[in-house]
Amino acid sequence: MFFNTNMTNLKPEEMYYIEKPDLTKIDKSRMAEKLEESGFHEFRRYFEKTNEPKYLYWDKLKYKNAPQGLTKEEFWSLVRQFRNLLLKKTPIKAENGDYFKWIRLPCTEEFLHKIDISSGGQVFATMETLSDMSKQKFISKGVLEEAIASSQLEGAHTTRQVARKMIIEKRQPKNVFEQMILNNYNTMLALDEDYKNQELSEELLFEIHRMLTQKTIEESKQGRFRKNKDNVVVQGYIGSKEYTTHIPPKEAFIKNEIGKLIEFANDNEKEFLHPIIKAIFIHFWVGYLHPFADGNGRLARALFYWYLLRKNYWTFMYLPISTIIKRALSQYAMAYIYSEQDSCDMTYFYDFHLRKIMESLESFNVYIKEKVLENKAIDKILSKDIILNDRQKHLVHYLISGDNIYATVTSHGMLNKIARQTSAKDIKILEKKNLVEGNRSGKFIRYMATEKLLRMANRK
Repeated sequence: MFFNTNMTNLKPEEMYYIEKPDLTKIDKSRMAEKLEESGFHEFRRYFEKTNEPKYLYWDKLKYKNAPQGLTKEEFWSLVRQFRNLLLKKTPIKAENGDYFKWIRLPCTEEFLHKIDISSGGQVFATMETLSDMSKQKFISKGVLEEAIASSQLEGAHTTRQVARKMIIEKRQPKNVFEQMILNNYNTMLALDEDYKNQELSEELLFEIHRMLTQKTIEESKQGRFRKNKDNVVVQGYIGSKEYTTHIPPKEAFIKNEIGKLIEFANDNEKEFLHPIIKAIFIHFWVGYLHPFADGNGRLARALFYWYLLRKNYWTFMYLPISTIIKRALSQYAMAYIYSEQDSCDMTYFYDFHLRKIMESLESFNVYIKEKVLENKAIDKILSKDIILNDRQKHLVHYLISGDNIYATVTSHGMLNKIARQTSAKDIKILEKKNLVEGNRSGKFIRYMATEKLLRMANRK
């Protein structure tokens, strides 16, 4: 997990620095001779392997083979020199005065094409047998999973199961971690329903930040940018040890740069940049500036979604990208660290994020295919005499998917975005058909699969 903390007692040795090779002893003339002997074509073959299938830093490259005649240090020196020739400046300025730069990697065109095709409707190619209600349910699942995972990335200590039940049963949060998740969930819904139709401004930044952090941080730290006296740093675990991984810029720098971020997010520059790339840049920019005392990671990921929804990439509401990032938490942190500490080369973060988007798309396509098959299986389980609507079929499948699985009128209604009366009617019909039975637990009645339904499922 990575989180903000106070830097009052920060010690120099607590800051994490990437390993850097000693290049002072390199004989540049000998290196040039060896490069000429082996030929540029041979070097290029090795060079391309440092960029694909992953953009490598020295700590990984040193374990790879170098071109014949070159030491690992000489090879890295040449790689860095050639990368510097390819780097293109971004509008994202570092506090030291440099600008972050990036390389448009060879995989970019293929990945962006696949994302564009999916966002243009191909994602529903395997969903054609599903109803609109089913599609809406997938959106609800995506938003729910993103809200949970994004909060867990920032240290929300609760399980996915507990958080999911809290939201779908509309239970009040019991602690600050559950409040973080509920805030994230409400913010994701607001992005799609309202904020995507608004241009970014300081006021909108403050509003989104308040929504993300309400009841989780002091009100005095909401609706304003971070001050130097807040003494904020970013800390987290690299391996098994905790380090400071980022010291955010001073408040004067934030004031100078936040307007540029807003202009960039509102597309007020002449040069066209693909929306996926821009969304990734926005994510990184917010993370680097760290403009608020808390909630910056959640805000960065929220603005990533905000921008893509504004650009009509509506399928991203299905994709809980934070779930994929959470599986590679250390890589996520290192993508930021490499970008900041290796020549302001933001390609590390760009490469990581683009690949996580692709993983998320692939996972979602697999999930959709599974659900289509499950729907067909449900039809086989139920006899022709038992006629159910799509909502009831999904509920039946959910109830037979594991042990001690239950639903309530509230959870069924919320997941399907239907009125409580309609939800209760759905379940009442299932009760009459002896497919579910209710048992009271506190103020809720929990509905579970009956013996009849379980016997039917066993004949699947």
